[in-house]
Amino acid sequence: QLQLVESGGGLVQPGGSLRLSCTVSGSLRAYSIGWFRQAPGKEREGVSCITRDDGSTEYAHSVEGRFTISRDSAKNTVYLQMNSLKPEDTGVYYCAGYSRGFYRTLSPGGYDYWGQGTQVTVSS
Repeated sequence: QLQLVESGGGLVQPGGSLRLSCTVSGSLRAYSIGWFRQAPGKEREGVSCITRDDGSTEYAHSVEGRFTISRDSAKNTVYLQMNSLKPEDTGVYYCAGYSRGFYRTLSPGGYDYWGQGTQVTVSS
């Protein structure tokens, strides 16, 4: 069973940056990893993902050009660099994983393993 631990959340002013980390208990060659967020009263939405097979990435339209997902296989860690943050980026950010190969999705239902989440608040 894959375990995931997020870190790096916090309070940041609009226009600022944060880098989230997701450290996993298994190999990133075996699991694709996604980042999700959930604001109060809203459904959980996919933000970005990176696949296990070829490292291909996908972004939600709302974050494209501002967020960058990357991975360090030696550290079993996936990062989400968030720049030009906006108040609407506020929420609990989760990382999640699945083992299915040759498959890429930002749908929460496609993920089998979840971390506990880290709070990101963008406010002046």
